Amino acid sequence: MRVWRWTMLVLCAALLAPFGLMAAERLTLEAIQVSPHVYYFKGESGVASAANKGFMSNAGFVVTDQGVVVYDALATPALGEAMLAAIRRITQQPIRMVVVGHYHADHIYGLQAFRQIGAEIIAHQAGQLYLSSDLAQQRLAQRRAELYPWVDQDTQVVAADRWLDFSTRRVLRFQVGTSHFQIIDSSGAHSAEDILLFVEEDGVLFAGDIYFSGRIPFVGNADSRVWLKTLETLLDVRPQLVIPGHGAASRDTVRDMQLTKAYLEYLRLQMGKAVQELISFEEAYQQTDWSQFEQLPAFQAANRLNAFGTYILMEKESLGQ
Repeated sequence: MRVWRWTMLVLCAALLAPFGLMAAERLTLEAIQVSPHVYYFKGESGVASAANKGFMSNAGFVVTDQGVVVYDALATPALGEAMLAAIRRITQQPIRMVVVGHYHADHIYGLQAFRQIGAEIIAHQAGQLYLSSDLAQQRLAQRRAELYPWVDQDTQVVAADRWLDFSTRRVLRFQVGTSHFQIIDSSGAHSAEDILLFVEEDGVLFAGDIYFSGRIPFVGNADSRVWLKTLETLLDVRPQLVIPGHGAASRDTVRDMQLTKAYLEYLRLQMGKAVQELISFEEAYQQTDWSQFEQLPAFQAANRLNAFGTYILMEKESLGQ
């Protein structure tokens, strides 16, 4: 039934494409400055929808004396274009590169705008597996249906120009002008290709979806055991400020990170207990007290999927997999 619905919506989107294009050209974003060189765009709480035009994730950029470094590109080509316009209102420095935090739909469809201006797109090499998967096209079809006209038949998944290899080290360092950066491998936590970006002179860490501020995270089939270990080392660079993939920038990082940590631990505790006691997922989900999280943004859309993915994960862990 859902496949039929997506198919019909995609067909309707194609027929109305010219009108959608005109609507998608009117977005305006305002960058929030958080340090001398770093700015970010704060998406709304909750999940992507036509109502919020897909703007429910964060992205940001760093202005150096030799060019701009961007982190993530938001969820639609129109948002990517709006990012470019906002950057141009602040600086005329060339946009050198875009660092892709991970290849999830709400962070990548804006890459088209940056590819068109010739910015170099950089990502973890594990992202190649996503691009070659059926899931990438299935997700794109879903977004074309549910986020039309902001995602339409002209929207594509853009590959990186440079795939980073972390097989021999966890941190890659680079410099643009007088600004120094670290790209930190956190793969295998939220996704197979998570990377973070640390801006040394400003003490700002772009953390991607490793932790969420003010809402429950999207867990899906992520490995929450690895994720929790990653959270333990997230602050090793001692950032003065962390920009999460979703939610407000954080200066009290230990406190703000606790929501993601507590939620993941609770999922593992409840679903792990159910697996041990041979309780079905349906029964376990109904029996679990979700009251401490159910008023948070994205709970209704994500919690059941998160719980089911964790239940499957705990089954695998119980079998030593």
